[in-house]
Amino acid sequence: MTDQVGQVSEEIRETYEDFEEKVIEIRRTAKVTKGGKNLSFRAVVVVGNRKGKVGLGIGKAREVPDAIRKAIADAKKNLIEVPIYNGTIPHDVVGRQDASKVLLKPAAMGTGIIAGGTVRSVVELAGIQNILTKSLGSTNPLNLARATINGLRNLLSVKKAAELRDISPGEVIKGVKKEG
Repeated sequence: MTDQVGQVSEEIRETYEDFEEKVIEIRRTAKVTKGGKNLSFRAVVVVGNRKGKVGLGIGKAREVPDAIRKAIADAKKNLIEVPIYNGTIPHDVVGRQDASKVLLKPAAMGTGIIAGGTVRSVVELAGIQNILTKSLGSTNPLNLARATINGLRNLLSVKKAAELRDISPGEVIKGVKKEG
């Protein structure tokens, strides 16, 4: 029994070893109480393995290192799978979170990542190499990161899009030829 538990925990450790972390924002927050102000910190962190898995986490603590540690643990709990096709995303998508909107568009090979700081962090750690993005509305870093994650979550793989439209995966990429 203990051998199985050790093996499972080792597998989990191996899966998390190749994840990179990037701190997006550290914000000082204050709670006013009778005795004065209670200061704490909020950290927003993105983790990803650059192979199609990315997660966003938030951590709050009295000290910055603790907040970052909590945020990393939260991000690893909230991982999503991102479909990547030839280093870019399969189709256009708009991610929304509160007053923030992020437009994500596939780009040709060699384009690179055209994105602002927060969106760039999320997209880079997801493993996307070529993408065009535009942030619309609020530029709050937390909402932008969440909007980007929501957009990536709504992406369909080429195979899934072909299934939904009853066409071959090649036709999804190249377009359906019209008769006549």
